[in-house]
Amino acid sequence: MPSHHGRGWRIAVRLLAPAAALIGLAATGTPAHAQPSAADLRKQISAKSTQLERVVEAYNKLDSQLKTTRSRVAVLERDLGPLQQRADAAHRNVAAIAVTAYQTGRLDTWNALLAGGGQDATLARLKTLDQLATDQQEQVTAAHAAAADQFHTKGELDQQVKDLTARAAAIATQRRGIEAELKKLEQLRRQAGLSDERGSSYTGSVPNVSGKAGVAVAFAYKALGKPYVWAADGPNGYDCSGLTLAAWRAAGVSLYHQAATQWNEVTHIKRSQLAPGDLVFYSGLGHVAIFVGNGKVIHAPTFGEVVKISSVDMMTPYGFGRVRT
Repeated sequence: MPSHHGRGWRIAVRLLAPAAALIGLAATGTPAHAQPSAADLRKQISAKSTQLERVVEAYNKLDSQLKTTRSRVAVLERDLGPLQQRADAAHRNVAAIAVTAYQTGRLDTWNALLAGGGQDATLARLKTLDQLATDQQEQVTAAHAAAADQFHTKGELDQQVKDLTARAAAIATQRRGIEAELKKLEQLRRQAGLSDERGSSYTGSVPNVSGKAGVAVAFAYKALGKPYVWAADGPNGYDCSGLTLAAWRAAGVSLYHQAATQWNEVTHIKRSQLAPGDLVFYSGLGHVAIFVGNGKVIHAPTFGEVVKISSVDMMTPYGFGRVRT
């Protein structure tokens, strides 16, 4: 049978063990968690960059819609101005006829009948006044009819602006989230020993490509070394669809500022048909680059990086498209 002293000693040991552990922690500091490897950090950066790029592209689409709608509203307001002036002028003319008639009594039936010249002259005077009033009223009606469709359209566009502005406010909240995520990614990059890239202007040769495609390719080469800036289409920085937009804009061709919409704007082609100036899409239409020949593309990769030349197989391509000119 064990003694009471032995049992007491074992109890004391169990009670003192946690305290000893705490003392040991105090002496040695909190145990360090295993740091993720550089490879793990690169995977995290890649995954988060892809996630952010999709949000950026959604923002780009909304922003483009808002700009287009506001532009349409401005055009309608410009066109409605003269129509409103016509209607106002016609109203003033009708009012002037009414005032003149009241002041002179020319529209008073009895005065008209008693006036000289007989019944035919009286009827002629009444008919003339009535025709003047009718003409002016027709001007009012015509002016309002001409403006009716524009006013209706403007009302619809005003509502669109209101809705898009509300969505833009929601995107602004997402933007703050993006910026917070960017800071986290910057920390991850530093932990992985990756510093933000610093680019310089390209001084090498540029492929000799004819036509508008050549203009777009030359523009892309001039953009090499410029920083990735989300939702930007130049001139000091670009995101992926902003770069392809700007390159083809230089050639006089308009593209939407969103990779997925650009995919709908181009003619889809096979890889074997690729020619300089064509667009290459990646990441489920979340990323786009411009093909410059010899198996290479120029693209704006992600934050902390610069516009660069990469292999067309830097990621698995989603598809290929030729810009319609």
